[in-house]
Amino acid sequence: MTMPQCLIDLRSDTVTRPTTGMRRAMAEAAVGDDVYGDDPTVNRLQALAAGRFGFEGALFFPTGTQSNLAALMAHCGRGDEYLVGQDAHTYKYEQGGAAVLGSIQPQPLTNAADGSIALESIAAAIKPADIHFARTRLLALENTIGGRVLPPAYVRGATRLARERGLATHLDGARLFNAIVRQGGDERAAVDGFDSVSLCLSKGLGAPAGTLLLGRAPFIDAARRWRKALGGGMRQAGILAAAGLYALEHHVARLEEDHANAARLAAGLRALGLDAPAPQTNILWVAVPPAAVDGLRARLAAAGILASVDTQTRLVTHLDVSRDDVDAAVAAFGAHFHGG
Repeated sequence: MTMPQCLIDLRSDTVTRPTTGMRRAMAEAAVGDDVYGDDPTVNRLQALAAGRFGFEGALFFPTGTQSNLAALMAHCGRGDEYLVGQDAHTYKYEQGGAAVLGSIQPQPLTNAADGSIALESIAAAIKPADIHFARTRLLALENTIGGRVLPPAYVRGATRLARERGLATHLDGARLFNAIVRQGGDERAAVDGFDSVSLCLSKGLGAPAGTLLLGRAPFIDAARRWRKALGGGMRQAGILAAAGLYALEHHVARLEEDHANAARLAAGLRALGLDAPAPQTNILWVAVPPAAVDGLRARLAAAGILASVDTQTRLVTHLDVSRDDVDAAVAAFGAHFHGG
């Protein structure tokens, strides 16, 4: 089967391509050796992010998985434990790196429908000071999680509980800017109470690669050592950092467009009779009858629409998906379920 040349890719917001302005910034970036700390563009990106979010320092990583892992290893020692949601990326989608490479025990806890973890569950999971137990050192949350924005009051309560019980706190903010835009744009408020935050630049913000890890200066020093051990020390990384700078300066406010397109897509699918709840950000979920999965996948592919079709299909809007693309996707779903 010949695929159409113009693809509408709804698989993830990781598939975005650098814009013309971003490519220009990358081509013109001043560079140096970042392992020596000599790359001026990396240094500028790190300083900008730390300042905007109110942290002492920031560290540029090639990937969010590596950023999260370095954070866990900087917070926890061999045989320590971190508390995490069962649906969280650091637990479910990173190959158990904390345990495999960091000798850190995860204690997975059930995520509620809104993505939170019950405070009672967090408190009950903290181990007592007893030689039979791993030492609970860290609470890790994720925002957004599955496209859902954690309620600010919940985040305040969870981080306060962790602090009262002597735990550090880490936020996997791979899509934190989506949450910030949804909640009105207060960046510092979104990370208040966290000792470290991982911010992805290559999802909704559209950079080709890169994640920033934020924290206090001693934590960043420890994470830098782990980054090197994990193979994340890059040389003339300013070419990538320039894309991150461009993204922070030009692509944050426009996330509202992605949210609006996701809402339009969900409304269109509901009008077809499908179960597609209104999304909070740029990720929506649609229930597909099991008997329709294979046929829908083929129909969308024939129409030039890439989607990870299953009984619970995740569709993601981003800067390479326009309003017209959304309408074309709804039409393709309609053609499959209602003929045409």
